[in-house]
Amino acid sequence: MKDETIAIHTGYTTDPTTKAVTAPIFQTVAYEFDDAQHGADLFNLAVPGNIYSRIMNPTCDVLEQRVAALEQGIGALAVSAGSAAVNYAILNIASAGDNIVSVPQLYGGTYTLFAHMLPKQGIEVRFAESDKAEDLEKLIDAKTKAIFMETIGNPAGNIVDLESVSAMAKSHGVVCIADNTVATPVLTKPATYGVDIIVHSLTKYIGGHGTTLGGLIVDSGKFPWTNHQDRYRDLNSPEESYHGVVYTEALGEAAYIGRARTVPLRNTGSALSPFNAFQLLQGLETLPLRMERHCDNALGVAKHLSDHAKVDWVSYAGLENHEHHELAKKYMGGNPSGILTFGVTGGYDNGVKFYDALKLFKRLVNIGDAKSLACHPASTTHRQLTEEEQTKVGVKPETIRLSVGIEHLEDIIEDLDQALSAV
Repeated sequence: MKDETIAIHTGYTTDPTTKAVTAPIFQTVAYEFDDAQHGADLFNLAVPGNIYSRIMNPTCDVLEQRVAALEQGIGALAVSAGSAAVNYAILNIASAGDNIVSVPQLYGGTYTLFAHMLPKQGIEVRFAESDKAEDLEKLIDAKTKAIFMETIGNPAGNIVDLESVSAMAKSHGVVCIADNTVATPVLTKPATYGVDIIVHSLTKYIGGHGTTLGGLIVDSGKFPWTNHQDRYRDLNSPEESYHGVVYTEALGEAAYIGRARTVPLRNTGSALSPFNAFQLLQGLETLPLRMERHCDNALGVAKHLSDHAKVDWVSYAGLENHEHHELAKKYMGGNPSGILTFGVTGGYDNGVKFYDALKLFKRLVNIGDAKSLACHPASTTHRQLTEEEQTKVGVKPETIRLSVGIEHLEDIIEDLDQALSAV
């Protein structure tokens, strides 16, 4: 099936009892076992089924199957937020004494997790000089457990050369993890370019309406865990926290996503509620349609701002003069989502004046809504970073990040023009 059909149908068929055609909200904590042996088989991962809604839930299962199909992965795990997805994706394979290598251009919350939280748990995060494969490669050693990147950097707007980075990672036997939140699987499917693990903040484009938090990890099922037993012992040796199961033996190519469910999620509990899963499924159904409008409007806004006298620079890879335009064409058909940044002439103070004058755009720190949203990163999402750190992740004092919505383009541009007139 094509994306538009997968987004509506995958993972659920009409309920045979009620004939309901929409996946219901299974608002339950636990599930009854047929007998003691059935319960034992479930806990032994010998048979599929539900145990407890902290670990799995039928509504969440539909969401997991649907996004996994869109990403062409073997399976997925839904969690409470995108930040939890990033955290679990790392903790599933790394522990004290290990390290991961990351591109420098990151969402502010991910940067904080990497720079300040993971090191306190003994996991070193090494930030490369750029998103180029050769710069990432310099930092790999025997203790490196993953290469981490964002397919489209938020808010930097850079596009990583997925094939180059994933090929380099594979040459070292290292897992490649990509955050595909901004691009969504409608615009690019990282697994088809060699990426092993994909993470999402479902809160953004997939939910699409600014109502619901959620995150998700997708396992491509293609990484050869058993070929790298020394590096990934957690998947190839008995798991002490789960009665000695060896995940590569019990689950084969789905070892990674199975461990993510039964170790990080089961033991720390950042579960997605079934109601949130239901809401996110509603957003997912229209994702392909919305992404078309987001991309069309973002390009129209980028072109308009590029010619504006009060704008110093515009960064959007859909523009032909952008340094990553060729990568945008290669990986996204020239449609690098609905996020762009630009610099208001006059630095920080004028950036704030513009920001305060917006009327149609909503001033907040989310992205991916049907509504147009604006953020001044230096005073909000990246405020906790030093000026040097802000520069590394692509944030300047005057930077304005726009998440261009699906309203009429003329109305969007009119609001931008009236706000710029206040500068």
